[in-house]
Amino acid sequence: MNRTKWEPYVWLLPSIILVAVFVIFPILIVFRLSFSEISKSGVIGGFIGFQNYVDAINLPAFTTVMKNTFWWVVSVVGLSTVIGFIIALVLNQAFPGRKIARSILILPWATSLVIQASVWNYIIKYEYGNLNNILLNLGIISRAINWRSSYQIEFVWECFVGIFVTIPFVTFCVLSGLQSIDPSLYEAATVDGAGFWSKLKNVTLPLVKPSLTVSTVLNIIYVFNSFPIVYTMTKGAPANKTDTMITYLYMLSFYERKKGPATALSVIGFLILCVCASVYMIGVMRNEEAA
Repeated sequence: MNRTKWEPYVWLLPSIILVAVFVIFPILIVFRLSFSEISKSGVIGGFIGFQNYVDAINLPAFTTVMKNTFWWVVSVVGLSTVIGFIIALVLNQAFPGRKIARSILILPWATSLVIQASVWNYIIKYEYGNLNNILLNLGIISRAINWRSSYQIEFVWECFVGIFVTIPFVTFCVLSGLQSIDPSLYEAATVDGAGFWSKLKNVTLPLVKPSLTVSTVLNIIYVFNSFPIVYTMTKGAPANKTDTMITYLYMLSFYERKKGPATALSVIGFLILCVCASVYMIGVMRNEEAA
């Protein structure tokens, strides 16, 4: 056999082994566990078919958790993408202090999510939170506001913090795409009489689409699996009203000791992510072929 034919596979072999050991093998184990009886102490029993999935779907909080997860992902990914794209357009322009602005922007993404959630918990405190203090000192409000008066508002704050920490990632993904665009394309569009919106539609968006695609797919996965923000801010209280799927299956497994349904729920989440990512990628590829 010619060396040039098998040599690439030799170089890829370490990566293939790592992926198999740390990604594929654990996924297969979780799938097997989801069809097995698991005691509260974690002892694995025999095959029980889809019983864990039935138990997971019949859990009282299942519907609420699924709705919360949907709105959590849609709001955080959607709004952070729009805001991040706008900020990237601004940071792509030349202005004094641009490097400082970029450095400041990356801080929320580089800081621990637990720390950020804890800080925001302190900011919106009713008794001594910074938000109330600032608004009172500015005379905007006459008395302190309870920013956590209901679980709906609690969930909105979780989404707000999620958006806040996700914007830098989207911004720098889009910014990398913007900086790869040849300036002569904008010059040619200007000569043809194109304005800002025309350039955005016909030059910027088509050329930055690969960066947007990568950031969106990764964001869906990261946000769906995000644990620290929700757990640090509310721990799903009250009664799982602010839980997402990840925090709920954690509570289900380690607090309620329902390890079988928790394993089934993790598989359901994995399949949802696979479907969402596949549908999005297929849609993007079809649009590119049509163009």
